[in-house]
Amino acid sequence: MEHFTIATVAEKSPDFRRVLWTGKNTQLVIMTIPAGGEIGEEVHEGIDQILTFVSGAGEARVAGEKREVAQGDLVAVPAGTKHNFVNTGPNPLVLYTVYGPPEHADQAVHRTKEEADRAEAAGKDEPPT
Repeated sequence: MEHFTIATVAEKSPDFRRVLWTGKNTQLVIMTIPAGGEIGEEVHEGIDQILTFVSGAGEARVAGEKREVAQGDLVAVPAGTKHNFVNTGPNPLVLYTVYGPPEHADQAVHRTKEEADRAEAAGKDEPPT
């Protein structure tokens, strides 16, 4: 069994992206988006994503719609849907997300968005098969 006090774990992580757990069909990831930062517009073909916000303030941009997000909010992004999440506040936007199936390499840690982008471009952030 894996057990996380997820809000506490997410709040303590300074990393842009950290994979906490990878199963056969899902993956749990925590993220910290710095003030003025964003995840970056993307589409996950064949992968659903659920994001739950722990702290901070931001904007969800999903399928052409925009909504403010804050602590306690949850956004579901169906597979194949264009999306981005932007930090609009002065503090980090902290969240945890579940991918189904997994999207990232097991136990991947990317300290910054730039590091995450480089790993993806180099093919070093592939989910387990």
